[in-house]
Amino acid sequence: MKYIIILGDGMADEPIDILGNKTPLQEANKPYMDLLAKKGSSGMLVTVPDGFKPGSEIANLEVLGYDVAKCFEGRGSLEAASMGIAVLPGEMAMRCNIICIENKKIKNHSAGHISNEEAKELIDYLQKKLGDNTFTFHNGISYRHLLIMKGGDKRILCTPPHDVPGTPFADVMVKALVPEAEDTARRLNELTLKSQKLLAKHPVNLKRIEIGKDPANSIWVWSPGYKPQMKTMMESFGLKSGAVISAVDLIKGIGIYAGLESIDVEGATGLYNTNYEGKAQAAIDALKTHDFVFLHIEASDEAGHEGDVDLKLKTIEYLDNRIVRPIYEEVSKWNEPVTIAVLPDHPTPCAIRTHTNAPVPFVIYRPNGIADAVQNYDEFSAQKGSYGLLKGTEFIETLFKK
Repeated sequence: MKYIIILGDGMADEPIDILGNKTPLQEANKPYMDLLAKKGSSGMLVTVPDGFKPGSEIANLEVLGYDVAKCFEGRGSLEAASMGIAVLPGEMAMRCNIICIENKKIKNHSAGHISNEEAKELIDYLQKKLGDNTFTFHNGISYRHLLIMKGGDKRILCTPPHDVPGTPFADVMVKALVPEAEDTARRLNELTLKSQKLLAKHPVNLKRIEIGKDPANSIWVWSPGYKPQMKTMMESFGLKSGAVISAVDLIKGIGIYAGLESIDVEGATGLYNTNYEGKAQAAIDALKTHDFVFLHIEASDEAGHEGDVDLKLKTIEYLDNRIVRPIYEEVSKWNEPVTIAVLPDHPTPCAIRTHTNAPVPFVIYRPNGIADAVQNYDEFSAQKGSYGLLKGTEFIETLFKK
C-alpha cells in the first residue's frame, strides 16, 4: 500500500451570504473530491491543540502526527531547513515577511504578492545595510524570508501580519513575555523601524508605487524558535521513504525534519497560478518510488487571506480538476493500491481573512475499502462521516492503518 495526502491549505471556510449561506467547499464544482467522499470514509480533524494559535506550522505538524507541544520551535527554524540554512546553537530563527504599511497601518502581509526578483533585491539590500554579527537576512520566496538572530530569546510575543490587516503596526510590534527577553524585543523593533526608513526610498518600491502596486516598505518578524527535535516519519510509522511537494518553505522544512525528500516543481508559486499540472505529475512520479507523498497546495489559503470568495472557489475547483483528478485517474490503474486523503490544515474564512482553529473535514479513500454514507466533501457532510472527530495523531495513524 502507498499513501498520499493532498492538502488544500486554508480550504475550509464558514457559510457565506453571497453563496446562499454555503461554504466555498459546498458551492464549488469538485466532482473528484466528492467521488472520493462517496467511495471513501470521512470525518473531522482537530488540527490545532489547545493553547496554540491556528497557524499553518501548527496544523501541518498535527496532520503529520507530531506533538507540537514537544517539538515545535517556531516557523522560522522550519523554513530554515527548507532553505538549507543550519540553525546553530545560540541562534534564533524567525519568519521575516516584507509587508505593505499604509497610513501607519498594516495594509497586507505580502506587499501585494511581490515577485521573487523584487524581493531578492530588497532582502539583499537589507542584509547589506542591516546585517551584522547579530542579524542575518536570508532570501526566500515572494514575501516570505528568514531572519537569524544570534543570542535571541524566543520568549517574545510576535503577531503574524496576516492576522492583523488594517491594524496600526505600532500596536502589534514585538513584546517581551519575560524581563530577560526585553532586549531581544527592543532590538527586533529597532530593526523593523530601520527597515522602514531604508525601504521607503528603494528603487524597487518607487517603481512599484509608480505603477500602482503596493510597496514592500517594512519587514515583519514573527514565529521565533531554535532548532527543533523531531523523529522522522520513517521512525514513527515504519515507512520506507516519503516525499513532500510544496511551494512554501515552511512545508518543505517540516517535510525535511520529518525525513521526507523535498521535491521542487518548476512554476510552483504558492498562489492560484501555481503549476498544478506539474505538482500533480511530481506527486505521481514520487509515488512510484516512495511509500508516502505529502502534496501541499497553498492557493486557497491566500484567497482566504485576501477575502476573495470568487478566487477561493476557483482555487478549490483547480485543486479538484488539476490535482485530485489526474492523481486519482492515474493511480487507479496501478496494481499496487494507493490510499488518498484530502483535507485542509485549518480554515481560512474569507469573512475574517485569517485562520481559525475549527476542526477541518477530511476524506480517506482506499481502493476496495468500505465506504460510509457521506456523498460530498465539505465541512458539514464530513461531520456525518464514520471516522467522527479525530485529534492529535489519530488521523495519521488512521491513514496508515493496514
